Amino acid sequence: MNMAMPSAWQFMQDGVLFGMFNHQGGPRGDSEFKAPNWWMGMATRKVGTTQLTLNGMFSLDPATAGKEGYAEIFQVGETLNGRPLIDRQHPHDFFMQLAAIWRMPLSSSTGLTFVGAPAGEPALGPVAFMHRASAAEYPFAPLSHHTFDSTHIAYGVITAAMDHGPFVVEGSVFNGREPDENRWDFDFGRLDSVSGRLWYKPNDQWEFQVSTGHLTQPEALDPGDIQRTTASGSWMVRNGSDFTAVTVGYGVNVTNDATRHAVFGEATRLVDWHGFEGGIGAAVSFYAVPDALKVAYGDHPVSFQVFVRIRPPTGKMGRMWNMRMSQPMGAHRM
Repeated sequence: MNMAMPSAWQFMQDGVLFGMFNHQGGPRGDSEFKAPNWWMGMATRKVGTTQLTLNGMFSLDPATAGKEGYAEIFQVGETLNGRPLIDRQHPHDFFMQLAAIWRMPLSSSTGLTFVGAPAGEPALGPVAFMHRASAAEYPFAPLSHHTFDSTHIAYGVITAAMDHGPFVVEGSVFNGREPDENRWDFDFGRLDSVSGRLWYKPNDQWEFQVSTGHLTQPEALDPGDIQRTTASGSWMVRNGSDFTAVTVGYGVNVTNDATRHAVFGEATRLVDWHGFEGGIGAAVSFYAVPDALKVAYGDHPVSFQVFVRIRPPTGKMGRMWNMRMSQPMGAHRM
């Protein structure tokens, strides 16, 4: 959309609630009912020749998914009760994003954007999975979450970006540590991690990014740092509120002990039917298990989910597909 706005405040919201039966296969799997969810609101207005935007994003996952989150075999990252959280995806924090964004145009095709966020995302990785249109109808965090976009909730972020035509260059300083297991509070820390990201959007359908970041001691039980590098490309075609979206990405986490690679590909075809906001769906996952892990996970575990999905209604500005916190507003195309 083109943000040629008057001086009045313009508002936008988006969100989702999944009611899900989740079965994870194999000896380390589980069966459960969970309700992942999030809601985001944005208010933006002109201030002279500049654009001011305020973002807030919240989740009731700590209540609806529980302190231990939901079962997801092979998933790793963060801790619970002083032990590594393995084969489960942790819940989102209640405060997912609180940010103020100010864009100052330098010319008709160039602008500076500054972001300050007590809770938010640094310039690292692709658009977080909750906002990727290509992942819109999947209730889970991907297994590659902790290689690509686990920093989407960082308690302390400062970002500066310059956009010029189809290019955006961003840099962030931030608190790189993962939130603790108390999901209702803030976990502020030193802004001792850094990242940089380059976006290229040649037209309204294609968007590419490369990024790298140095995360200082992100895991509570692992004293080491992580150097994270990612690259991704996305394609999206809209027809009113219908769309088709595809994203592919590659990422690598380098630590003192290991180098971990991840690749993902995802696609969604969404058809709107008379403005209907609900939906039902199902997913099945098959796994290739390394020989060393077959004793614990079995030879061929199979997982599946059956879910219902509800989204809140939106206004004229539509949904926040493929949006990120440091998105340049105003004259820059989204």
